[in-house]
Amino acid sequence: MPDVHVEIPAVVPEVDLSQHSVSLEEIYFDTFRPVNRAVPLSQAAPELIDQLRDAIPPIHDPKYETVVEANWLEEGDAVIGYAAGYQAWAYPIRILNFHEIVNDTLDGEPLVITFCPLCYSGIVFSRRLGDEILTFGNTSALYESDMVMLDYQTGSYWWQVAGQAIVGPLTEKTLTVLPSMTTTWGEWQRLYPETLVLSRDTGFQRNYDRDPFVDYADVVNTGRFAFPVSEAGQDGRLPPATQVLAVKIGDQARAYPVPDLERAAVMDTVGDQDVVIFADPGGPTGAAYQPVAGEQTLTFEVQDGEFTDLETGSTWDLAGRASSGPLAGTQLPVIPSRTTFWFAIIAAEPEVTVYQEGAG
Repeated sequence: MPDVHVEIPAVVPEVDLSQHSVSLEEIYFDTFRPVNRAVPLSQAAPELIDQLRDAIPPIHDPKYETVVEANWLEEGDAVIGYAAGYQAWAYPIRILNFHEIVNDTLDGEPLVITFCPLCYSGIVFSRRLGDEILTFGNTSALYESDMVMLDYQTGSYWWQVAGQAIVGPLTEKTLTVLPSMTTTWGEWQRLYPETLVLSRDTGFQRNYDRDPFVDYADVVNTGRFAFPVSEAGQDGRLPPATQVLAVKIGDQARAYPVPDLERAAVMDTVGDQDVVIFADPGGPTGAAYQPVAGEQTLTFEVQDGEFTDLETGSTWDLAGRASSGPLAGTQLPVIPSRTTFWFAIIAAEPEVTVYQEGAG
């Protein structure tokens, strides 16, 4: 259950268009109409902006259920998983397709679970910004064909994949990414048998059994985007709808094309930090960790299908926990990451490099 009630101001300030870091002509409102569906922010009337706010309703009072109660989920259903303290939570994409934003406070941390179906971007952010705690809603606008959120405290607009404010008084402020994992329900409940699950009792009438984005990735891979994407987002190193795990340390970002890695333990260095990526094509799933246990630096590879460190022979699961061997019970330090389509991360991180096996 939530630790702290999510605060929603009685009045949300109007967005201050005089402050912005991107062109207002490149932020498009989805009017949900067959004609004139995309309206640039620069041309949007205040009445339209107000009408479209939270047309895709965020969840501010999430309810949770047990694994047994969540028997409506299938093994292969995608979820965003978050773990903290002694508890874990799963957010089914079936629900997030229709809500995209969940505000909550878990294990004392005010956070927002975000998902944009148009770029398959599942990211968990802290809602703390300095001394302030923000609460997020949905503008119904998109930038680089990715969700634009707003915070209710200042009315600023936030580019979801970048986690950065792009319009309003908080322009260029950045949210802190928290560790999460986009994986299958089957994998997540194996990792966390006592996990709680976001309930379909959301307060809204939606058909959570219907997936409106079936085969959407195939469409994106033909170069057809739901909303305009700049040249920066059309980098040909990977097909645009390739699912990547993106890690940023300091000023350096790297994308790991999880479906191409098979089941792998990728040893790498990002910025000045050693990392290990545990990847599994079954989700596809990826997670990033520091390859250290106490004072010991570890080297990983997959042996007989298990993530194994060569120093002690211990085996590890996708959650970065040693399940057997001398280090059993040890948790690798988690590195926050973002799961998204390639076209979205290259737009948000233009200098991102792509991991290639065997590359120096």
